[in-house]
Amino acid sequence: MTEIPSTTSPGGQNPGPGTDGESAALEKIAGMPGPYRAMGERLHAVILSSAPTLAPRTWYGMPAYARDGRVVCFFRGGTPGSPERYMTLGFTEDAVLDDGAMWPVAFALTELDPAVEARIAALVKGAAG
Repeated sequence: MTEIPSTTSPGGQNPGPGTDGESAALEKIAGMPGPYRAMGERLHAVILSSAPTLAPRTWYGMPAYARDGRVVCFFRGGTPGSPERYMTLGFTEDAVLDDGAMWPVAFALTELDPAVEARIAALVKGAAG
């Protein structure tokens, strides 16, 4: 069964850092297979530090980050017993990444080093608008 995009407050507003949305996102990260758990924790930190206006939540069972209630970016790394070959960092149509007639909306990640983190930070900052 597909998880419905959720993790909103009773008033329908997307929760911010330190709220139930962040708890739900961190719970999803904690449930990732070993190699991706540490990457997920680091991605979470990089995303929030580069775009503090984005609110953590879950979206279709993945950690995601929203602006004004609309998901801008997300990541996944498989589930225990079914790991993926790489982690995926993706951006939705609400991300502000347009670059001409064609641009990437997803990236495969096999490791995070300072250069990759800097590139992710720049992408997320741009995507957040």
